[in-house]
Amino acid sequence: MLRILVTGGCGFIGSNFVRLTLKQRPDITIINLDALTYAGNLANLADVLDNPRHHFVHGDVTDRELVRRIFADGVDGVFHLAAESHVDRSIYDATPFVRTNVLGTQVLLDAAREFGVELFIHVSTDEVYGSLGPTGAFTESTPLAPNSPYAASKAAADLLVRSYVHTFGLPAIITRCSNNYGPYQFPEKFIPLAITQLLDDQPVPLYGDGQQVRDWIHVYDHCAALWRVWEAGRIGEVYNIGGRCEKTNLQVAVELCRQLGKPLSLIRFVADRPGHDRRYAMDISKIEGELGWRPTISFEEGLRQTITWYQEHRDWIEQVRQGEYRRFYEVHYRQRLARAQPWSQSPATAGSYGGLTPPTPDSP
Repeated sequence: MLRILVTGGCGFIGSNFVRLTLKQRPDITIINLDALTYAGNLANLADVLDNPRHHFVHGDVTDRELVRRIFADGVDGVFHLAAESHVDRSIYDATPFVRTNVLGTQVLLDAAREFGVELFIHVSTDEVYGSLGPTGAFTESTPLAPNSPYAASKAAADLLVRSYVHTFGLPAIITRCSNNYGPYQFPEKFIPLAITQLLDDQPVPLYGDGQQVRDWIHVYDHCAALWRVWEAGRIGEVYNIGGRCEKTNLQVAVELCRQLGKPLSLIRFVADRPGHDRRYAMDISKIEGELGWRPTISFEEGLRQTITWYQEHRDWIEQVRQGEYRRFYEVHYRQRLARAQPWSQSPATAGSYGGLTPPTPDSP
């Protein structure tokens, strides 16, 4: 039986990856290393904590001695998902992003090299590529041009992984994924923030004019892609993962209002964040052509499933919206929303906003 170390296994993507792996791969035992910071939550794995093939370790990826002890007990492979990942928080303070995303990756790479793991999968982001114009898509050979402290820390980690492959022959692969959505996502990210706000008839903050474009993928499709990379990916390669689903933030907000039957007036245009990338789009032809993986969950169906999940897990929402979430929301959004402008349209127009022009938000 393979022993797989999953870092950040109590976070959004990590918890879904752990759960789906335990369900679909009976030959896998998981060691789940998570520091349980504000976005890591054991409640995300409440249904599998007693599974004998799941072993939770409370600890930090930067703790070199702890990491070495885990590897010394036997680790066949690594899925490195632990990361500080919220762009807005990185603008306030980049320190934890550099510490976790860069130093933590180095600590894991050193241990993987020392103890001879079979494969190290480093899970990264499309944000390392920077921003696109109105056309084109990121390929695996697109130069790295990160525009936020978060993206810069992930790009640095990617380059560390690349260097360990080239210098030490470490068997590692980098994956770069587009925007994920789905169950258990911490509600500071756009889709769960919008859903949880709308469920309470509260305003949804939308940066700038809402025309930033993102490529969306359901977290289950991402998890399936990671295992396909494990099975057939080539050592030292980079694989883009995406949903072939470009949407503006405004389109997503409107669709959420439509599915929840809420008025568009709850959409509030707030001052944009510094350095906000305009458009991301992923060329996923490499993973499709080489590994035969393709996204399977349409955005419309995935969004319906996600909305239903949040509607059925109000206790989980209330739990995670306390403490650190509440503090960050008050600091980051409250003043912006106080100066925001609503988009006054009826629910009947939610599916066909067409060329309607949103108001111009005030400056910060």
